[in-house]
Amino acid sequence: MTTIVLPHLGTFSAADGLMPLTVSSDGVHRAGSDGVISIAATGDGKVEFIGFRQHTLAYVKSSLGYSAYYPVHAVTPERPVQAVLMDLDGTSVHSEGFWVWIIQLTIASLLGNPRFELEEADLPHVMGHSVSEHLSYCLAKYCPDRTLEEARACYFEHAHRELQAILSGGGRKDMMEPAPGLKDFLLWLKARRIKMALVTSGLYEKAYPEIKAAFDQMGLGAPEAFYDAIITAGYPLRPGEIGTLGELTPKPHPWLYAEACRIGLGIPFGQRQRVFGLDDSSAGVCAIRLAGFVTVGMAGGNIRTAGAQALCHYFCHDFGEVMRVIDG
Repeated sequence: MTTIVLPHLGTFSAADGLMPLTVSSDGVHRAGSDGVISIAATGDGKVEFIGFRQHTLAYVKSSLGYSAYYPVHAVTPERPVQAVLMDLDGTSVHSEGFWVWIIQLTIASLLGNPRFELEEADLPHVMGHSVSEHLSYCLAKYCPDRTLEEARACYFEHAHRELQAILSGGGRKDMMEPAPGLKDFLLWLKARRIKMALVTSGLYEKAYPEIKAAFDQMGLGAPEAFYDAIITAGYPLRPGEIGTLGELTPKPHPWLYAEACRIGLGIPFGQRQRVFGLDDSSAGVCAIRLAGFVTVGMAGGNIRTAGAQALCHYFCHDFGEVMRVIDG
């Protein structure tokens, strides 16, 4: 069985979920040449790791044409834990069904077929990444004659309508529930004075109704008053409006988690070993790992199916397990 050696990540076999490669997909690196000892990709192919003798580079691919290389930092968990960075969809709030439904409505509208439904095989490609990544995949498969700009306009029309319905007290609030044990976990962190940040690749107008609906159900007041920092992918760029950076820098890029910790919580990079990140998606655990934080994968998402569990320091099935991990 092929052994994959990636300094600062570890030594793995193909059974760990990573796929061994001979050449990086951009053709720049080849195993056995120019100091490269191993090349591997996550099972979903979104991130590739190029291992040299003393370091590893991560190549994050982008379907929008803006791929990037990042250094992989050595991370050894230390305690007491200073901060916990938490993903929104799947980890904190169970709302993936809602957003998959919005994507389905979008493609149905583009096709002019109200009965259209996504297939089971589509789910890993419409969860955990940015809106544009999700839509690009669906356009290529179902309606290649339509543009990403058309799809985004249609998506935001559906999303805005349904989110306003939720903020007004109606709509599909039943599709946005706090994860089991979330309230007890948040209060447990608060009692220990561990800083908390919520981090999502979702745009603000998408993310805020989700967490507000969950906080309403838990009786915890305003989310922005409870968390020490909340980082979203900002505001969408629409014709005639001003947008913020977010569509080209989502997970698995490290920037959202890095900004939440360094800017939002004020924790220096040198103290990253005491920062634990929780995410249930392959894109999320890649982002946490590349930001240099202790990576806690949460069951229920696509970490295992996407071949990214090897990137996790810990893999937990519920918040009770996470508490034990934090306590050490």
